[in-house]
Amino acid sequence: MGGGGGGGGGGGVVKDVGSKAQLDEALHGAAPVVVHFWASWCEASKQMDQVFAHLATDFPQALFLRVEAEEQPEISEAYAVAAVPYFVFFKDGKSVDKLEGANPSILANRVAKVAGSTSLVESASPASLGIAAGPTVLEAVKDMAKENNSSKNENANSDLSGLTTRLWQLVNSHPVFLFMKGSPEQPRCGFSRKVVEILKDEGVEFGSFDILTDNEVREGMKKFSNWPTFPQLFCKGELLGGGDIAVAMHESGELKDVFRDHGVPINSKETKVAESAKDVSETSIPEKGGGISDSTGLNVELASRLRTLVNSSPVIIFMKGRPEEPKCGFSHKVIEILQQEKVAFESFDILSDDEVRQGLKIFSNWSSYPQLYIGGELIGGSDIVMEMLKSGELKKILAEKGIVPKVTLEDRLKNLVTSSPVMLFMKGTPDAPRCGFSSKVVNALQDEGISFGSFDILTNEEIRQGLKTYSNWPTYPQLYYKGELIGGCDIVLELQNSGELKSTLSE
Repeated sequence: MGGGGGGGGGGGVVKDVGSKAQLDEALHGAAPVVVHFWASWCEASKQMDQVFAHLATDFPQALFLRVEAEEQPEISEAYAVAAVPYFVFFKDGKSVDKLEGANPSILANRVAKVAGSTSLVESASPASLGIAAGPTVLEAVKDMAKENNSSKNENANSDLSGLTTRLWQLVNSHPVFLFMKGSPEQPRCGFSRKVVEILKDEGVEFGSFDILTDNEVREGMKKFSNWPTFPQLFCKGELLGGGDIAVAMHESGELKDVFRDHGVPINSKETKVAESAKDVSETSIPEKGGGISDSTGLNVELASRLRTLVNSSPVIIFMKGRPEEPKCGFSHKVIEILQQEKVAFESFDILSDDEVRQGLKIFSNWSSYPQLYIGGELIGGSDIVMEMLKSGELKKILAEKGIVPKVTLEDRLKNLVTSSPVMLFMKGTPDAPRCGFSSKVVNALQDEGISFGSFDILTNEEIRQGLKTYSNWPTYPQLYYKGELIGGCDIVLELQNSGELKSTLSE
């Protein structure tokens, strides 16, 4: 792919950007510009890159550019790119929208809004949008074009259309969910029957979907989970694996540990009895000389080996598989977080060493995998790492241990208020505001068709208190534009009533 340039549209070709000057030159042209920030290690980036290329073909009057986020830090920092895939949309040289994450439907919507026209969209064939997008994306693009770029009518439902959202909703509809052939009462293949038997034996309630009844879901799930066969077993929205992995985890007792660590209710009394028996048996790992360590109950040699392993790198993850090829969804999630935070780490594949796999559960008093250690201390599994990422605690610990540069509270606040051109600090989320004032501001922004980022100040007391001092504004919500405070609820409503809200947030 060639370098980007100014002037007209891209003629259906995606161009790579090699410098900030090159991007700035492209933005001075008359054509709308869509920029995809990507990374070579990110599977979601690769999938969205295919959709991006197809959209470039369908909207040749726009300029489609790619920026490798880690190779071009100056550009990434300029547009507050914290994760990939990430898209920024420009019109008349100004950033007018952004999109984080892999959602083909929403990407097609936003492209159509910036560069679309009804005639172009209606002439596009479903095939030209690629397999990853599919007919649902075409419909979303047509709907957006028919609105004549009127974002006033855009709502959460239009953004939540498409197969990807349907699949996401399915895997998150129950704490434990099984995609299978047939139903739990009438399985249509031996592997599906075996997993149903295992889940009943484990004493957990689960939802299921018969993939034989819906070919769109059947084919879509193979890409969604990056797993080619069925059944597929999910826990708390993360793929555990197929029939073989479910059987192995059940037989080793690890499936029970995963359910317990993720708060899945266990109903079977027999399971609890078996669990107690397993806990006793697991502590009796054969000695290899040197006696038993008082602190863990492990033999001294194994305890020493585990202690050496957890301290072998400032950051180490004990996982299923390798970072390039994780063997479970929870391990994959933690790897994504570490890579997103640009943390150097080592890994250990616990599937390759059963002595470490069983011994570390006792050593750490943590019964499932992955397990993340920082500075020799256990942080936890995927749920805890995810919560720490959201609250900022992960970055704080990494800084305290000297693994990443220390970030002051003022730096964090500055990064937050500039993380989106329009940024709202509120109680709750736009979908579920937790106070009337926050709800009114969200409604005002949505009524005006204004895209905005948000932060729930109820999730982080340090941010909640610190921002009051930073902004010299004692209450919430607080609305910012390009890093500058606009004000709270009253000011936003006054601007809306006078017809100045949209112009104020697009100057």
